[in-house]
Amino acid sequence: MPEKVGARAVVLGGSVTGLYAASPLSEHYDEVVIVDRDEIVGVDGPRRGAPQARHINGLLVKGARVMEELFPEIIAEMIRDGCPQTDMTGTVRWYMNGKRLKQTRAGMTNIGARRPILEAHIRRRVEALGNVVFKQRYDLTGLVFSADRSRVTGVKVQRNDGKGVEEILDADLVIDATGRGSRTPVWLEDNGYPRVAEEGSKIGLGYVTRHYRLRTDPFGNDHSIVTVANPGLPRGAIFTKTDAGLVELTAYGLLGDHPPTDPEGYNAFLKTLAAPEIHEAVVEAEPINDPVLFRFPTTLRRRYDRMERMPEGLLVMGDAVCTPNPVFAQAQSLAALQALALRDELRKGEAPDALAFTRIAGKIVDPAWEMTEGINLSFPGVEGKRTAAWKAMQAYMARLQFAATRDPKVTEAFMRVAGLVDPLPALMAPALALRVLRHSLPPMRLPAAIAGR
Repeated sequence: MPEKVGARAVVLGGSVTGLYAASPLSEHYDEVVIVDRDEIVGVDGPRRGAPQARHINGLLVKGARVMEELFPEIIAEMIRDGCPQTDMTGTVRWYMNGKRLKQTRAGMTNIGARRPILEAHIRRRVEALGNVVFKQRYDLTGLVFSADRSRVTGVKVQRNDGKGVEEILDADLVIDATGRGSRTPVWLEDNGYPRVAEEGSKIGLGYVTRHYRLRTDPFGNDHSIVTVANPGLPRGAIFTKTDAGLVELTAYGLLGDHPPTDPEGYNAFLKTLAAPEIHEAVVEAEPINDPVLFRFPTTLRRRYDRMERMPEGLLVMGDAVCTPNPVFAQAQSLAALQALALRDELRKGEAPDALAFTRIAGKIVDPAWEMTEGINLSFPGVEGKRTAAWKAMQAYMARLQFAATRDPKVTEAFMRVAGLVDPLPALMAPALALRVLRHSLPPMRLPAAIAGR
């Protein structure tokens, strides 16, 4: 039986990150309280506190595997409820730099579900744990510190219906899973801690989502069609089958080149993409709702892992630590990996050391952040330092993506890294590098930002 390490853990935020964290916490604390500003129990639609829930949210392959480890058989449950299963290299049709990659079945399975449905399935599992309490429609008003400010001992909350008074929830451990809008940096600074360093890139991303019932079939044996933005055309789209027999389409553009939200303008934007079958299917389909826009001006990483001190009893996870470019669908998978790390620390029989956990979370984030921030810099309009090492790496990646249009083994290797299954250095393995060289000759013309022009 798991060893108890405390009486109460409080999770700030009842979205995916907070739900993932609740699983290991429930094994080691007598009570776990999840605080959220929305009504979330029993909700299977978009809610105010999760504006991105109206858009495509994806788990990477590694994230799906970790979710299954935290909640055994959850993927089978979702499939029984009508969520389609996919293979990231076998049933996803990828277009990169305007060219279609070769496909291969490689066991890179995943699940397709709209964000609210995914949350609902995870939340039902958390509700069934027995010692988890949902404190709904409460705002967070602050952290409670010990007299010497060395430890967080609870949180201040207040009902957001205008009728409540401020309450204090005592806690042995507090998890901040409130996302990009986290106020922990302010609360730390107000209590004598250094300012949390931040970094990121101004990518000017905007994406627009719409749901449809199809009248024609553009997929064939495939589950999704994905065309990835590139420096020559900073536009892309993710078109996928999802639950309830619907298809979900998110079109996006970087550096301010956003899809319009009027149906005619939206369709015209789709017509410019590298995958013509998306536009052809959509103009014949039955729209279920109007196009909805979400703007994402900058990526953001809070460098808790560089802090010299942190109060004990406080951990920060998920988007509250790092919000990478959402086009690459990393956020939920990074949150799952952090929850797995939390489980491993708790199984040592004591609460995680706060400062040490920032380093653990940082190492989880590092490879994904470095990979996608590097890709962001391939767009000439994104500001940032382009070193010689970066140019060499991006030149190799351009060749690798071209080789993947000819060799399905290269596609598999690339998607294993993109899916966080393998580390980035796996793409430089000698056998793969030979494949890349063989299939990317004669010499290619590289994008200007990579070639140094």
